[in-house]
Formats: sequence, structure tokens, C-alpha cells
Amino acid sequence: MSADVAEEFHARAIRLWLYAVAGLVLAMVLIGGATRLTESGLSITEWQPLVGVIPPLTENDWQAAFAKYQAIPQFRALNGGMSLSEFKTIFWWEWTHRLIGRLIGAAFLLPFAWFLWRGWVRPSLRPRLWFIFALGALQGAAGWWMVASGLVARVEVSQYRLATHLILACLIYVALLWTAQRLDRPTNATLPGRIRAGAAGLLVLLLLQVYLGALVAGLRAGYAFNTWPLIDGALVPDAARLFFDVPLWRNFFENTLTVQFDHRMLAYAIWLGALIHAFDVERTVKKRTARIGAFVLFTAITLQMALGIVTLLLRVPLPAALLHQAMAMLVLTVATVHAASATRRAIYPLIAAQAGMKARPPALVGRSDLTDI
Repeated sequence: MSADVAEEFHARAIRLWLYAVAGLVLAMVLIGGATRLTESGLSITEWQPLVGVIPPLTENDWQAAFAKYQAIPQFRALNGGMSLSEFKTIFWWEWTHRLIGRLIGAAFLLPFAWFLWRGWVRPSLRPRLWFIFALGALQGAAGWWMVASGLVARVEVSQYRLATHLILACLIYVALLWTAQRLDRPTNATLPGRIRAGAAGLLVLLLLQVYLGALVAGLRAGYAFNTWPLIDGALVPDAARLFFDVPLWRNFFENTLTVQFDHRMLAYAIWLGALIHAFDVERTVKKRTARIGAFVLFTAITLQMALGIVTLLLRVPLPAALLHQAMAMLVLTVATVHAASATRRAIYPLIAAQAGMKARPPALVGRSDLTDI
């Protein structure tokens, strides 16, 4: 096997591995959303990274787990009449969520160690993969940090910690997809700086929107102000209602009206930005994949905004809420792939020019030439 073919094979294997781990992260986010919406997140009151993989096996084990849940404020305030059978339902949601988290850790670390041992990971890629691993370790700790906030003085987890937990998961997901995309062959054309900035900017705004959505969920703000396009009787609520809390910054995290209003306004801004970006790409870019990516992104954002409005008007029914979160991850996926593709530089002509050679077609250039990952 030639060096170029070997490099290509190694890059393809690492790319498929990263996509597989990203698929597990996506599943975890969706199951995490179901866990939150079914009020299951506090059903397991201990953090046991290793022993916790084994669920209760006997009736006595189930009674012991149920007794621990009965000791926290959420049970006493909200679920005082819950039966053991009902407890098992919420327990399995949280147990599955944690199990997938453990699987993600193993699915990332074990192949990564093997790739490193075999020398398949180029030096330029190693820091990025170690950074993703560190984010995953931090995410595990953040998950328990979030759960712990609902075990003593609250009946639900802190919206601050919920938003942190979700945005960390999304950052890991984006990092996995971005890195996998950058391992693919680059094109031989660089898009205009305005287009690259627009694609990257939309991705950043979507991550911010996910954070705001988590604050909305944590405060149950979706159950309030269930009208559209008006909110609290106006397009823009009265400032005295938006900013009554002190210090001022608390309103952006703890005032249900302000949090939902911010979530709405950012959605409008993202939709308008995606529309302008799609028109700009269609008008100025010849690359077909870039035009398709911009159009698909705008379409997905439009569908997500419509779904969010419907979910709000229906007062957040479980199926609509789950679909809204799933659609958010689909939008984030499209935005990541589009931004990763749009922001790549054309390195083949650059390499040839630096070497004083005639530019070769991408198919003839070895993987060892790739540096823009």
C-alpha cells in the first residue's frame, strides 16, 4: 500500500469513527430532552460512573432506589402519589441517558487510543481530538453538577446548569462533525470572505439559540405567554416587565418573559440572517454544494421556527416539544456541515504554487498534503 493510499485509508477510518461518536452524542441529546420533558432527570439521586451501569435487578433493589427518590423535594412536592411502577418508567429514561454517556466515553477513548498507537493520527489533529475528549470529561461532571442542583432545595434542576449541560453537549457534537468534515478532501476554490463569515456566524447564533432554548426549558417559560406574534399583549413587552429584577443581568436568565422574548427575537434574527445568506450564496457562488447547503439551512431554520411557534401555541405538548428539540439538532447539523465546508481554504493550488508546479487535480494529491483541518 502506497503512502498516499494509506493516508487516505487512515483519514477515512478516523472520519467514520468521528461520525459514529457524533451519532451517539445526537442520541444522547434527544434522550436527554425526553428525560427532561418527562421529569425523569432526578430519578437517580447518586453519581456512580462505574457501578451505576447496573440497574436495580431485584425487588429490594427497586425499593431502595425508589426510597432514595422519595427523599428529595421533587417527589414530596410533585409526585407524592407515585407508584413503584411509575417510578420505574422515569428511572429507565435517566438510566438510558447515563448509559449512552458512558458508551460515548468508551466509543471515543478506545478507538482514539488505538489510532494513536497505530500512528494514524497526524500531529496536527491530535490536540483537537484531545480537546474533544476533555470536553466530554467535563460534560460528565457537568451532568452530575446539574442533577445535584435539584436534589436538596429545588424541585427541578437549575436553569443555569441545564443550559450549561446542553450547550456543552452541542459543542462536542459540533466539534466532532467539524473535525470529521475537515478530514474530507477540500475543494479547489475558496469562497468569498463574506460567505465564510456568514456561514460561521449563523452557526454561532444557532449555538446561542440552543442556550436560550435551554433557559426557556429550565424556567418552563414555554408554558407562559402562549400567544404569537404578540407576547404579553405586545410585539415588544413593556420595559418594566422585561427588566424588573435587579441586578439587571438576572432578567436575562431568571425572568420568564425576558428569556422567552430573547429566544423569539434571536429566532427572527437567525431566520433573516439565513435568508440573506442564502440569497448571497446563490448570487455570488458558483459552487453547487455551497448553494445547496445555504438553501437547506434556510429551509431547516424556517421549519424549526414554524415548529417552535406551533409548540408554543399548543402549550408545549410532549410530542411537539420532542420534535422541536430534534429539529434543533438537525438545524445544528446542517449549519455545522455548511460552515465547515464554506470556511475551508483551497489548499491544492496553494501547495502547487508554493512548489512552483502546475496545480494537480485533488484526486492526485496525497493526504500528507492536507493541513487545513
